[in-house]
Amino acid sequence: MSDSRLPSPSAVQAAARFSSRRLTPEEFQAYVDAPVSEDEREEALRLIRWFVRRYPTPAERLAYARRAHSRWKGRE
Repeated sequence: MSDSRLPSPSAVQAAARFSSRRLTPEEFQAYVDAPVSEDEREEALRLIRWFVRRYPTPAERLAYARRAHSRWKGRE
């Protein structure tokens, strides 16, 4: 990916501030209570279908989860 396609440092900082903010109880409840749109539902089902095709057995899924956990644990 070329640098021209990367977000600006200020955009990264804004996203980090937004994602790490603390929600009020009312904001959290509104998020939890929001209905799932048909597009969100279809995207989730599409990803699930892909994952199940890519990792067809429980053992393969568990192995993937372990590898992913190791990758994320190494970033701490």
